[in-house]
Amino acid sequence: MTPRLHAPVELAAGHEADLPPNATRHVQVLRLQPGAELTLFDGRGGEWRAEVLAIGRKDVRVRAIEAMPVERELPMRVVLALGMPANERMDTLVEKATELGAAAIQPLVCERSVLRVAGERAEKKAAHWQAIVIAACEQCGRNRVPPVHAPLPLREWMASLEAGDAATQRLLLSLDDDARPIAAARRGGTDALFLSGPEGGLSEGELALARSRGFAPVSLGSRVLRADTAPLAALAVIAALEAASSPGGAA
Repeated sequence: MTPRLHAPVELAAGHEADLPPNATRHVQVLRLQPGAELTLFDGRGGEWRAEVLAIGRKDVRVRAIEAMPVERELPMRVVLALGMPANERMDTLVEKATELGAAAIQPLVCERSVLRVAGERAEKKAAHWQAIVIAACEQCGRNRVPPVHAPLPLREWMASLEAGDAATQRLLLSLDDDARPIAAARRGGTDALFLSGPEGGLSEGELALARSRGFAPVSLGSRVLRADTAPLAALAVIAALEAASSPGGAA
């Protein structure tokens, strides 16, 4: 399989460029040789067929050969806003959400959150998760790199939201009695903003705030899923629903 590397450099047919440090290390670890073929993507869409020209101790020079307008995104934007699970579970959540097609991830600090970060530590966490996203894109074939925003307190994030619009459906993962199954609540063809709580769930005040900002409660069933499982399951459900409703999709 041709190696896929994220290379946010200027690419044009016949253009030569030095790979950034992360991609350079990848080429060296794979022990590629001059003449080896690569697939490069800058994270903004499409990819390039390229070849290795030269490999030094600290740099790798490549030449772009052909642009390939390949897209592997979901037909709609699905943004995950979630109470961060503790320990390494957030790392796995970010990786799998990228593979499943999340358009962006907003980590949140909620009243019942175990993991609490702010300031410089929050920025470092976001940078760490962004690196995981890039690696996941290289592996799964995505050519658009979804951003992982710096963690914010839930109420601060809520205050920053603009008024709802018909193009984006706001959904709240909930166990409340009035929560509808995602398949029943979902408006096909619209973007989605999913809100999911941390290990202890959202507080009553946070739930009320979410509802007041237009988030409709939806359910994944009667089982209580972990904080790192629920948003991934919701993302997978939406992806499956859209695939089934698209031309040529399953009935």
